[in-house]
Amino acid sequence: MKRFILIPAILLLLFTSCKKDPDPIGQGLTDAMARDSLYYLMDYWYYWYNVMPAVNKDNYKNPYELMEALRYKPLDRWSFVADYNEFIAEMEGDFVGHGIMIRIDESGKARIGLIYSRSPLYALGVRRGWVVKSINNVDIAPIIISNNSAAYNAVLGESKEGVTNTFVFEMPDGQVFTISSTKTKFSVNTVLHYDTLHLSTGVTGHLVLESFILPTSDELATAFAFFKSNNVKDLILDMRYNTGGYLSIAQTLASYIAGSVATPVNVPFAKLIYNDINQNYNFLYPFKTTVYPLSLTRLVVITSRLTASASEAVMNGLSPFLEIIGIGDTTNGKPMGMNGWSVGEKYYYWPVTFKMVNNNDEGDYFDGLPPLKYVPDDVTRDFDDRNELCLKEAITYLETGSVSTKGFYPSVRQPWSSEKPGWINRGLTIVP
Repeated sequence: MKRFILIPAILLLLFTSCKKDPDPIGQGLTDAMARDSLYYLMDYWYYWYNVMPAVNKDNYKNPYELMEALRYKPLDRWSFVADYNEFIAEMEGDFVGHGIMIRIDESGKARIGLIYSRSPLYALGVRRGWVVKSINNVDIAPIIISNNSAAYNAVLGESKEGVTNTFVFEMPDGQVFTISSTKTKFSVNTVLHYDTLHLSTGVTGHLVLESFILPTSDELATAFAFFKSNNVKDLILDMRYNTGGYLSIAQTLASYIAGSVATPVNVPFAKLIYNDINQNYNFLYPFKTTVYPLSLTRLVVITSRLTASASEAVMNGLSPFLEIIGIGDTTNGKPMGMNGWSVGEKYYYWPVTFKMVNNNDEGDYFDGLPPLKYVPDDVTRDFDDRNELCLKEAITYLETGSVSTKGFYPSVRQPWSSEKPGWINRGLTIVP
């Protein structure tokens, strides 16, 4: 987005498009210049521009520090500054690491919560649910539980190719393995799993989706072609680890699901509402015509506190047109979105610039979207295991029309760690 009407002319030179050719401007960019550009940008485009803290920009060394100072903290948990190259790589699906997320189960054990299928550990047979007994002879569970990122990074080392770690794993059957894994660069798969479940009510699709980044479009097309060819009647959409991404891809997912339910021209999936000085940029994201529409009347969504932003937009955007049944935990609570500005091919600024509402003008779910029934993330089992607590509850609802009366689970915090940058785990709904 290139809208700089009220930004001083000298600062226009700092903002560049996402081109791949060498950028001579970035070579002369100083932290002070970048900081100043962020200051003027926030003063005009930031959704909460009129309640930002009053600061002296010269007191901050770089745009990272200034963004933290300017955020309207009562509501904004998300605005961020990213390294330009890191951001581009992340959203294109490039990943450097072992390809895992570690989650703490209810007994305090560290387990593999997710693992990408192209990762080095996956190739060695590691799967979701395996206990991580130690990494480099260190018990990693207490470190994750205490949220000690410095200690965690000291154990795992830098996020770069060639760094080797020694893992001791315990499989579900009790076997213990020691595996040496070297961090590599690979492309992630955002569809972690898809299959069909043959239930008493008919064929049900089952999709586990981790994010909305560029590779997601092709992966969704493959999954929904499979669902369409198998004549699925219902869908269980597992977004428990989906922290968001591109709104346009969330729009595509919602359109696959809604199909003919929302086919009239320009029926809104989401409405984008900017601050009071940028109302002329308000924008409508309509449902789209897709090749593999399911035209569902109900959707079961598995959620957690990590379910954020674009994934919440899918739930909110579909809710006027079909029944949404939540299983798991209350979602993160991000009804806001961002536009991005690249600066000298050194920084990428992503301030909150708009809020999202659905066709009924419903939004403002800052407290998250609550489930119909709270069920903990059963990290002891893989996503396709029908005894996994969330999947089991979703199946119960589809077959009986109600959640089970047995199994009351109190809401508990389940700590986790990820190899991804912190900004992507905050929850993203972004317009490129």
